[in-house]
Amino acid sequence: MCMVTKTPTIMEDVYDLLRKNKRENESFSEEIRRVLAGRGKKSLMEFFGILGKEAGNKMMQNYKKIRKNSRHFKRISGIQVESY
Repeated sequence: MCMVTKTPTIMEDVYDLLRKNKRENESFSEEIRRVLAGRGKKSLMEFFGILGKEAGNKMMQNYKKIRKNSRHFKRISGIQVESY
């Protein structure tokens, strides 16, 4: 298998970012592929800890109030649908 290579020109600050974020034993090509392939796809674990405990609890309380007081939603076979 013959791999064609290209040599893009990048600014030094971009090279520094790549070098700092590159995983051990990962080539720059592998890093760029990993970063670009993962755009728009986030693991839930990336959001872990984004809210403090107090903020998270308050958000859940508000969510539960909204769900309880909402007359616009009903469940049909486990699927939530909006009703009018």
